[in-house]
Amino acid sequence: MTRERRHGVTVTTVIFIHRKRTTPALYSFKMVQIACATDVEEGLYDAIVVVSDGIISLTKLDKLCPDLRGSIEAFSKIDHSLDKGKVSLIPTDKFHARRIVYASTGTVHKDFDDVRRYTKAGTAAAEASLSAGVRSPLLVVVPSERFPNAALMAALGFLHALYIPLNVVQCDKPVPKVDLLGILEVDGTEYAAHRVPLPLVYLLQALQRSFDVTRDIGDGDPQRMCPAKVVEYVKGNFENSSVRVSIIDDVEQIRRDYPLMSAVSRCANAIEEHKARLIWLEYDGGDETETLYLVGKGVTFDSGGVDLKVGGAMHGMSRDKYGSAVVAGFFRALDELKPKGIKVVGCMCMCRNSIGSNAYTCDEIITSRSGQRVHVHNTDAEGRMAMADVLTEARERALKAKNPHLFTIATLTGHLVLTYGHCSAAMDNGPARAAHYAEQLQHTGDEFGQPVEVSRLFSEDFDFHSAKCEAADLMQANTEPSARTRRGHMGPAAFLMRVSGVDKSGSDSARPLKYTHMDIGVSMGEFPKTSFPAPLLALIAQHVLPKIG
Repeated sequence: MTRERRHGVTVTTVIFIHRKRTTPALYSFKMVQIACATDVEEGLYDAIVVVSDGIISLTKLDKLCPDLRGSIEAFSKIDHSLDKGKVSLIPTDKFHARRIVYASTGTVHKDFDDVRRYTKAGTAAAEASLSAGVRSPLLVVVPSERFPNAALMAALGFLHALYIPLNVVQCDKPVPKVDLLGILEVDGTEYAAHRVPLPLVYLLQALQRSFDVTRDIGDGDPQRMCPAKVVEYVKGNFENSSVRVSIIDDVEQIRRDYPLMSAVSRCANAIEEHKARLIWLEYDGGDETETLYLVGKGVTFDSGGVDLKVGGAMHGMSRDKYGSAVVAGFFRALDELKPKGIKVVGCMCMCRNSIGSNAYTCDEIITSRSGQRVHVHNTDAEGRMAMADVLTEARERALKAKNPHLFTIATLTGHLVLTYGHCSAAMDNGPARAAHYAEQLQHTGDEFGQPVEVSRLFSEDFDFHSAKCEAADLMQANTEPSARTRRGHMGPAAFLMRVSGVDKSGSDSARPLKYTHMDIGVSMGEFPKTSFPAPLLALIAQHVLPKIG
C-alpha cells in the first residue's frame, strides 16, 4: 500500500491483499472521490445511507454500529411503510452525520426477485441524498445471503446517479455532485467471487472508470461523439496505458479492405468528421490461455439511410454506437484490473448511416472482404454491414490465435427488444455452444444484475439469407423491419457468420472457432436517460475478474 498527495488529497493505493485501515483510502473517480471507511463516526460524512432488504436484517450491523438499527427502528414506529421499497430521510442525534437515508430494496426473497433490487435501491438512495443536499454520504449496505454481490450492485447504483454527462463536463465545468462517497466495510466488504479477494473500493474504481468511458461514448450526442471525436476520445483515454490503439481512417483503405462498411459510410464521407473510422484496441496480459476478439457496432447516428426511419423512429439513434462503447469500456476495465493470461483484440466500427445523394441503396450488390457478393435489401440493416468485414478479419487472425473466441456486440434489432425487453441476448455458434458459453454468461449476468437471454440458431436462419438471384451469394436482409420478421434477431447472427466465413469454422471443421453474437437492444436503459452499461459488467465478470491476481 502506498500513499501520496494529489491535489491536496491523500490517496492510498490498495493492492489485492485486503488490509484494515485506520484512515480512508481515497480514489479519484471522474469528478468523484470514493473512500473505504471502517467506522460510521469517522466525522467525514454528512449522511449515513443504508441499503437493506428489511429492518430485521439490520441486526447484521450491530457489532459495527449498534445505534444505527435503533434509530431506524424508532422511525419505523412512525412510518410503517419504511420497508416497502421506498427511501426515507431519518433525523438522528446518535451520529455526527445527524441524518440517515434509509433505502429499502423491498422484497428480495420471492422466486423472481434478483440482485437488481439493490442496484435500484442504490440509485434511489443517491437521488434522495442529492435532493436533500448531502455532500459526503457514507454508504452502508446490509449483507445478503442470497445475493453475494449486493454491496457491489448497490454501490454501482449509487454511483450511477453521480454520473455527469460528457457535454455538461466539457461545456459547463460543473462541480462534482458529491465531495466524497464513503463505503463502510461490512464483513470486510470484499468481492471474492472466483476465490479472488478484491477490496470492493478497488473494484468500484475500475468499474466506474469503465462505465464512464462506455457512457461518454454511448450516451454522447451524434456530433460530440461522431467518428472523428470518438477516435480523439479513445486515443486520449488510453494514452500511456496497457492498451495499444491503432486507427484506420483512410477512405481508400476502408473501401478496399472493408467494402461493406465503406458502403454504409459512403454518404457520410462528404463531411470529414463523419467519415468512417476503425479503432483497433489490443491488450496482452501475457502467457495467454485465451484470446478474445470483440467487434462492436459503432453507428454514431442511424437515419435508416434511404430506407429512412420515419414517425419519430430516428429519435435515440445516437445510441446505435453502444456496442462499440461497450468494447471501449471493456478495454478500460482491462487496463484498470490488469488480468493475466488473456489477450483481447477489439475493433470499434465507427461510422454514420446518413442519407443523401451518395447514400448506399437497396438493390446494390457489394463484394465483401470474404469475396461473397451481398445483395442489399434494406439500408436500415446497416449494423451488420458495418461489422461484417471486421469480423472476417477477426476470423483471419483468430485462426492463428490461442483458444480464440469471436464476438459481435451490437444494438442490432428491434425484434430483440420486443422479444426480451430489457435483456441482452447471446447466440452461440456450434463450438461456443459445445462449451456452453451463452449459458455461462447468462449465469454470470444473473449474479451481476445484467440479464442475458440465450437464443439459439437453426438452419432456417442461415437459409433465410441465401440470395434470391444468381448475381449474389447472400441477401443482407429482407425489406421488413426486424420487428415484423420471424426470428428477426437470430437471422442477423446467421448472416454475420455466413458473410465472414465463421460458418466454415464450425464443429466439423479442421479449425473450429467459438463465436458469440450479442444483440444488446436497450439493455443499457431507455434513451435519453443515463445508461447503465450492459452487458459490460457481465462480460467483465465472465472474462476479467477470474484472471486477476
